[in-house]
Amino acid sequence: MIKNYIKAARLRTLPLSVSGIIVGCLLGYYHQWSTLLNNSTTIREDVLEIPIYESPIFWLAILTTIGFQVLSNFANDYGDGIKGTDKHREGEERLVASGAISPKQMKGAMIVTAIVTTAIALVLIYAAFGEDNFGYSVLFFGLGMISIAAAIKYTVGKSAYGYSGFGDLFVFIFFGLLSVVGSYFLFTKQLNFTIFLPAFSIGLLSVAVLNLNNMRDRIHDKEAGKNTLVVKIGAEFAKYYHYYLIIASLLFALLYTVIHYANPIQFLFLIAYIPLAIHLVYVSKNKEEKLLDGELKKVALSTFLFAVLFGLGQVL
Repeated sequence: MIKNYIKAARLRTLPLSVSGIIVGCLLGYYHQWSTLLNNSTTIREDVLEIPIYESPIFWLAILTTIGFQVLSNFANDYGDGIKGTDKHREGEERLVASGAISPKQMKGAMIVTAIVTTAIALVLIYAAFGEDNFGYSVLFFGLGMISIAAAIKYTVGKSAYGYSGFGDLFVFIFFGLLSVVGSYFLFTKQLNFTIFLPAFSIGLLSVAVLNLNNMRDRIHDKEAGKNTLVVKIGAEFAKYYHYYLIIASLLFALLYTVIHYANPIQFLFLIAYIPLAIHLVYVSKNKEEKLLDGELKKVALSTFLFAVLFGLGQVL
């Protein structure tokens, strides 16, 4: 039974989910210490050498995001399963649709995951803001509750927005804007408008993964009444949309790097666009949508690689 829940958690989606956290935390952590360095005559310069993996905020943010992602995957499995959307889908087996996990059991797993994730989020909020920033604590708690609701409402219920073509917007906001900007704010307690540029990049790449998934499932989604954006705009326009998502993500990353340019290593993230360029060629030539399943992992891992290289390139 445990193996079935692990399958339903879809571990291959986790690197993508933490990509925004990696970028936001790296930039926020660097900004925090560089600000201290510039404003203090006593702090040692080697303070910037303190590794981010010693920060509890970083790990708590990672765990919280993983919790949200697993909850979203459970809810997606549950919602599509009870609606019959997954009966003939391509790719990974869905556990509710196959009968390996009952709807009642999956609903229980969702409740447990939501409770555990909320507890971790509360610890994260306290670690970041303590008792002196009550307003920020309330704000981030509210954002956490909204994230839980959004994860569930993606496919669950009659008004599930994933069935109305709004899934792309959800992914852009929560995987991009909230993930990057939110984790940056946890460290800095302030915002810089340029932090939205890498947030756009991560958001657009995350939407590209969803778009690819929806391109693969277009026919079955249409038959099941799941009106994703791909179903609405059609296969051909979905390809052009896919090109724009990945190219725009590159442009936003380049713009941020030019604004904050200090040395050539900041362009290290361009390495991640090599497999993405090859991927776009494959998509342009694709004639059988179910064969796009293998491309999902490539784009997700390329996004994770981009996050690591972009973050490191900016702070090294």
